[in-house]
Amino acid sequence: MIKLSVNINKIATLRNSRGGNIPDLIEHVKIILSAGAHGITVHPRSDERHITKKDVILVSEFIKNYNLKNNKDIEYNIEGELSDRFLSIVLEANPTQATLVPVSPGEITSDHGFDLKKDKSELHKYLAKIKDKGIRTAIFVETEIENLKNLSQIPTDRVEFYTGPFADEFEKGNGISSFEKYKKASEIVLSNNIEINAGHDLDHLNLKLFNKLPGLQEVSIGHRLISYSLQVGLQTTIQLYLKTLGEVV
Repeated sequence: MIKLSVNINKIATLRNSRGGNIPDLIEHVKIILSAGAHGITVHPRSDERHITKKDVILVSEFIKNYNLKNNKDIEYNIEGELSDRFLSIVLEANPTQATLVPVSPGEITSDHGFDLKKDKSELHKYLAKIKDKGIRTAIFVETEIENLKNLSQIPTDRVEFYTGPFADEFEKGNGISSFEKYKKASEIVLSNNIEINAGHDLDHLNLKLFNKLPGLQEVSIGHRLISYSLQVGLQTTIQLYLKTLGEVV
């Protein structure tokens, strides 16, 4: 079963645009989980333009209590850059998974994966500290075969494929040819005994193809899921995504 982790950054962005606590982040986490999602994702950036450090801890505490109360195993995924700032947040929140993502100054959203050869030493440094806490690790990557050949030297549990290029090609009618690149990339990842996540511009339409990716464990989706929920409602949207991923809802 492919797990759905819902990125709640956009809900925090709306709240922050006005100040105060509307929409309430925790109340929306409750809706997301009651609709059947398997996890929650946050990406606390240094400028705190959406998710804040306070949010990260509040959501962490809520999920832990939710799991205990309901005998559930909801996962918590925190994304962020290679920095001591991000590391301290991860170690304090103690999520299920920490996903390391390269961040460029001024970027609107994550739009590229790691250069595994250039970033190897820094990745080793942060991955080791996160894994020592018993937290599952993932790193953000693209599909370049030469780059992925360096995975054997990176001690990560999972990769997360950056799927923005796939989503773009899918909308142009080239989804199948783009998907083949991800299939070839997945062969290299799996040959290194590394599991696969995916995220960025996936939705209930292109997932009908992308859910066939060999070894896919989890998709992390925020912008398109939250945007579509403005039309049909959050619970309906999540259940539609779950059905697309093959789950009986």
